[in-house]
Amino acid sequence: MSASISVFLIALPLSLGIALATGAPLQAGLVAAAVGGLVVGRLGGAPLQVSGPAAGLTVVTADLIHQFGWRVTCAITVCAGLAQLGLAALRVARSALAVSPAIVHGMLAGIGVTIALAQLHIVLGGKPQSSAIDNVRGLPAQLANLHPGALSVSLLTIALLLAWPRIPGRTGRIVRKIPGALAAVTITTALAALAGVSLERVDLPSWSSHALPALPEGPVLGLLAAVLTVTLVGSVESLLSAVAVDKLAAARKTPGVHIPRARLDRELAGQGAGNVVSGALGGLPITGVAVRSAANVATGAVSRNSTMLHGLWIAIAALLLVPVLDLIPLAALAALVMVVGVQMVNLVHLRSVQRNREMLVYVVTLAAVVLTGVLEGVVIGIAVAVAVALHRLTRTRITVEVQDGVHRVRARGQLTFLAVPRLSRVLHQVPWDVDCVVELDGSFMDHAAFEALHDWQTAHIAHGGTAEFTGRAGGRIAEPAMESPTCCPPWTPWRNHQCGEHALAQPNALPRTEQTDHAPPTVGPPTTAASTVGPPTTDPSAVGLYAAGLSSAVASATGPSTAAPSTVSLCAADLCTADLSGTHPSAGVARSPGIRQLTNGISSFQRNTAPLVRAELARLAREGQRPSQLFLTCADSRLVTSMITSSGPGDLFTVRNVGNLVPLPGADGADDSVAAAIEYAVDVLRVESITVCGHSGCGAMQALLNTPAGADGAGTPLRRWLRHGLPSLERMRNRQHSLARISGRLPADAVEQLCLTNVVQQLEHLRAHESVARRLAEGTLELHGMYFHVGEAQAYLLTDGVGSRGDRGDEEVFNLVAPTTLEESRA
Repeated sequence: MSASISVFLIALPLSLGIALATGAPLQAGLVAAAVGGLVVGRLGGAPLQVSGPAAGLTVVTADLIHQFGWRVTCAITVCAGLAQLGLAALRVARSALAVSPAIVHGMLAGIGVTIALAQLHIVLGGKPQSSAIDNVRGLPAQLANLHPGALSVSLLTIALLLAWPRIPGRTGRIVRKIPGALAAVTITTALAALAGVSLERVDLPSWSSHALPALPEGPVLGLLAAVLTVTLVGSVESLLSAVAVDKLAAARKTPGVHIPRARLDRELAGQGAGNVVSGALGGLPITGVAVRSAANVATGAVSRNSTMLHGLWIAIAALLLVPVLDLIPLAALAALVMVVGVQMVNLVHLRSVQRNREMLVYVVTLAAVVLTGVLEGVVIGIAVAVAVALHRLTRTRITVEVQDGVHRVRARGQLTFLAVPRLSRVLHQVPWDVDCVVELDGSFMDHAAFEALHDWQTAHIAHGGTAEFTGRAGGRIAEPAMESPTCCPPWTPWRNHQCGEHALAQPNALPRTEQTDHAPPTVGPPTTAASTVGPPTTDPSAVGLYAAGLSSAVASATGPSTAAPSTVSLCAADLCTADLSGTHPSAGVARSPGIRQLTNGISSFQRNTAPLVRAELARLAREGQRPSQLFLTCADSRLVTSMITSSGPGDLFTVRNVGNLVPLPGADGADDSVAAAIEYAVDVLRVESITVCGHSGCGAMQALLNTPAGADGAGTPLRRWLRHGLPSLERMRNRQHSLARISGRLPADAVEQLCLTNVVQQLEHLRAHESVARRLAEGTLELHGMYFHVGEAQAYLLTDGVGSRGDRGDEEVFNLVAPTTLEESRA
């Protein structure tokens, strides 16, 4: 209710002022405001957006009224609404967001300048002209013939508008609850009435004589252009406003009510329905209004009810408050609209446009809208934006310099075929046998530029030089992702590699025996020529996949043979000939599949990952490890702790054993290695939490279930170790304990039941360790249980009821960990 009243108090004077600025009957502004609240508020897709007559369509509407008359303008509004309904049915609303922000901001700024120039004449006591140019030309004559009363009321209105938000102290906090627009118009109206100043005032005729639409008359092309203009300008402004309202609602701290995101196609349909109804009832065109929408959000609106109620209050005021509205001086409304027009030249938008190097597009669009009209100005702005984009695409600056004996070639801008001649000329200035770094600062490279760099790199390395490609920040550019669908992702197990099947199928094959009489291939060490191939990088200035493909030339450049291989695979399984030591195995000596897989994996790490993590590992080497968690889990090879926790070097202090068991202190045959790790993590590293992680299909739990009753556990080391899991088995069989389970379902079988119970039991064992008990008592340590279902790749966390601070609860429930968005994870 309070939000609807606040929006109503803002919308009432603005609706009258916009109607005055367009030259339409003043009732038309009230009709549009009421329809915008009731119809669009009910049917639109943005619950908190407030629609009505807006300054963005003022110039367009004024031009239509001047060209076709008011009644035909109403018919054009109806046709524009039908067009919006058609666009909504085609679900093209989001395509409106593809328009460059510089064009949109320039269009709104041009409209604002045009409005301000027109209303300035009314502020000075005169009449506005039909165009911005005529208004500028008429200013000298208007200044020579000032109307003191109108000028005084206007200046007072402007002063109140600017000062109202800045009233200090407690008084300011109280009075600012009244919208500044309403306060300025009310105060100036009251003072003008008390002073008896002779002014033109609002004159609302009887509703019985309200003009309704007439059949369109005039040239067909002109009418079509008019409908198109109202449709495009109104749609773009409404959709951009809806997106802005979404951001305001998301950033709002109170009230804590979830507001659904705007459904843009539905919002466009709602705007279309509103324009059909408004035009049919003799109202102005409707669009989403950012100022009123922002006020709606700021005053705590939580649903579309506030928007609809504001429309109802407008309708009641239009019917019952006509005598009061007739007291408002036109000069006060003109001053209000002029300030709104000036504010449409937004300094925040200007800074954003300048920061993104779009000032030319902004200025040209603004000037074109002022000089030629809205539709023509937008078309000119789009043409300039396309020209600027093409210019940037073709403008590339390429330089070369020598620093510490290294030749550095810098390419600023996009690399297209137009830049190839300059690129080749600069690259051929680099001597053959030197180290060279090519810095690519751009986001696009076409095939011609790629081939030019590829050929140069191949030739340069073949002549004894080195070539490295980096982004602007210095990060080495990634190797290419293979186009073949068989290229393996980095988490693929060795045995499942597909792109190296031909190599793995021949375990006794010689490692490139054709090269045994020559120098060995140099895969691995960063100092070799082959290391000039960059590893994957997150450098945003890197050119990406095109540039990454440059490394494919290395295989042919580093070997002595002049015949290049037909394909170069980047999968670890296909690098089976790499020798990490830099020495080549003797001819005829076969390497076992096991060592090949291991060396291939290490080689892939040295080539792809080591350069990326080297700086972080060097920091950890200097500062020492400071993990935040002790992670105790099973030795099962399917459980990759860093992958399932998205952790990196230095995050987890990990202890792995068969069955993720924690022997009780002093237990018969206890393994001190686990206790030592716990003591070191808790007392020395001062970890903040300990997590015990079990998993599905655990072989240790299966072995426990198969243990005969009464077995003493003597025998093999494995059987002796599994004795520490017997308390888990007893806990599961003991009906005094509640059965551990997964939220929403029962365990799939006895093995899963025991896996869950074992996590709970090992947490109990952890509490028996002196160092853990002490930290739990201090409140400086937390214990957590976790279960990972391997087949589902799904993690579950034990509820806090089992005691994150050491307390024990009755519920032993593992809850599913759902994926979250980036914003939610940072919250």
